Amino acid sequence: MTKGVFTKSNAKNKIPPYLYIISSFLIVIFVGTLLLLLPISVQKGEHISFIDAFFTTVSSVCVTGLTVIPNVGQTFSVFGKIIIALLIEIGGLSFLTLTIFFMITFRVKLGISESFLMREQLNQGSIKDLEKLIVKIVIITLSIQFIGAIISTFIFYFSPIPDYIGRNWTFGECIGLGLFHSISAFNNAGFDILGTSISLLPYSSNILLNVVTMILIILGGIGFTVLIDIYENKRWRRLSLHSKISLITTSFLIIFGTIAIKCSMWNDLTLLESIFMAVTCRTAGYSTYDMSQISNVCYCVVLVLMFIGASSGSTGGGVKTSTVFIVINFIVNYALGKSANAFYRKISNKVLLKALALINFALLFNVLMTIIICAFEPNIDFKMLLFEQVSAFSTTGLSMGITSKLNAGSQFVLCISMFIGRVGPLTFMGMMNKHWLSEANENVRYVEENVMIG
Repeated sequence: MTKGVFTKSNAKNKIPPYLYIISSFLIVIFVGTLLLLLPISVQKGEHISFIDAFFTTVSSVCVTGLTVIPNVGQTFSVFGKIIIALLIEIGGLSFLTLTIFFMITFRVKLGISESFLMREQLNQGSIKDLEKLIVKIVIITLSIQFIGAIISTFIFYFSPIPDYIGRNWTFGECIGLGLFHSISAFNNAGFDILGTSISLLPYSSNILLNVVTMILIILGGIGFTVLIDIYENKRWRRLSLHSKISLITTSFLIIFGTIAIKCSMWNDLTLLESIFMAVTCRTAGYSTYDMSQISNVCYCVVLVLMFIGASSGSTGGGVKTSTVFIVINFIVNYALGKSANAFYRKISNKVLLKALALINFALLFNVLMTIIICAFEPNIDFKMLLFEQVSAFSTTGLSMGITSKLNAGSQFVLCISMFIGRVGPLTFMGMMNKHWLSEANENVRYVEENVMIG
């Protein structure tokens, strides 16, 4: 057997790439928790428990934004805020992507094993040109965040709000705020360190900050491969099927979400606040309105948008836009007696089955986790608990204000949901797949028999 060649015959002796992906996130969470527990990570006179540090780390690495600490900006020191920002960056890009990027930078040759690992991490169909793709992803990501940080810095400087000690920010503090905000927004994390404990509510009418934040959220949530595809091909007809589906579905959800949210909260939300909510509830987690005050119709719309989430290969969570598009496309075409297709391209049965498996897993998982949380929290309204669970699974980070009031058991359940939501349900299901390197070739063939459906 040739050295370094990854074949079907020796695949059984290799550790599945899914396990590496999961392990990398767990290691970062472990290290991050220890760092946030250090006295230097919190402000003088402040103290956080292990569960506080653990929950904050999981929320950061899983780019969620839920927090059991009422005021992140007031609780953590500059060092602690830097750690949180780094955890968000690592969680958004993934530890493995950054590791491979540095290996490429220092000209360390990648083996076939690393290539297959990154193929699974980036959800690619092949290992061709993966090194170039990783370099492009990191460069584009850092460039967008740098531009966002510059703009955000000047917004905070010229439109300051009094912080928790009653003074305006210095320009140096605005640089830190701008950088943190850009990282958090692009990675769809939803963390803020403004020191207000009410997210971006003080900036609900600031058009520039709202627009910049939404652009960062959309760019981070549209998917790295889509951004690269747009940059390289520019014209619509040259884009890949995945890019077209992601762009069409994202645009539809933003427009539909804005109209539905505005109509359901006509007298309470401005058009700007409605657009912002439609964008941010698709895994970003920032809020310019008190979510505990939304109407029942708005609640349902937000719940659906959170569940769908961002696009595949992005910093966002949820079941992903392409998954929902493919399932709906299949339902419509099945009703018409046709096979699933889009933009003059046939959608393969393999992709369809994967989409159906993901949707069903997500639904069952959220039902189960919600039941468990309800058992832990018998005195909290079911609607709030369901909202919290879906927000955690979709790594959205929006809350109806009950996260810090939950007991340790419920918070741990949310941590599990955030972790699975970020790493991806398909990654966990893939760990049970013995044929992860190639298509399954079962030795036993069973006789088909019809089962009544519907």
